[in-house]
Amino acid sequence: MSGNKELVGKVAIVTGAGRNIGRAIALALGDGGASIVVNVRSNTTEAGAVVREIEAAGGQAVSHTGNIADPRSAESLAETALSQYGHIDILINNAALRGEKPFEQMSFADWRAVLDVTLDGAFHCVKACLPALKKSGGGRIINIGGMSAHTGAKNRAHVVTAKAGIVGFTRALAHDLSDAHITANCVVPGLIGTARPKNAPEPQHHFAHRTISGQRGMPEDVAAVVRFLCNAAASYITGQTVHANGGAYLGS
Repeated sequence: MSGNKELVGKVAIVTGAGRNIGRAIALALGDGGASIVVNVRSNTTEAGAVVREIEAAGGQAVSHTGNIADPRSAESLAETALSQYGHIDILINNAALRGEKPFEQMSFADWRAVLDVTLDGAFHCVKACLPALKKSGGGRIINIGGMSAHTGAKNRAHVVTAKAGIVGFTRALAHDLSDAHITANCVVPGLIGTARPKNAPEPQHHFAHRTISGQRGMPEDVAAVVRFLCNAAASYITGQTVHANGGAYLGS
């Protein structure tokens, strides 16, 4: 981390922040001086560990447990931030479900499960946080996309659709919220080395792409882009989709 405290005084919500990219984002924003609300769906152990990491580094953090696919949980998330810190300046919509299943075997329940969290969850969180973000005077919304939304991927119709929707949602928010001085951007990770559930295979679409360097990125590489977009220096950037994939999208 840089040690620069450019986010001091800011309050950031990070959904799906218990592990991997979400955790790295929470740590990076905490390192920048922001107070962090660490949201997880159900794993309180992971949430507590991230909170302790931020606090051990001298930052402030609190955890929130809840499935943001439920609008009441998104409202509770915003209320947690406001009751703990009094305001909300940054919203990172990172929570997502991923999976692989051939389209002909995919049920509507499979389809909805992914869209409910990834796309509808982002909607619920923006709606819940918007009054506070407007009061910020320079709010930031950063949605985490997915490279397969741009390249397509086999057996991922639900994931590709949800992440493609995130890109459109970001552009719409940039227009709708510009008068409130809120920027909205999408950061798209690709070929990032993340911890996976035990015995879970590598996603099939990863084998169809390669980085220019030949190496995978790390969650911290994505977090660094997100941290920059939260900075006041990025106030002229909105409605953009920023790829962090080592050139893998170029090599597709």
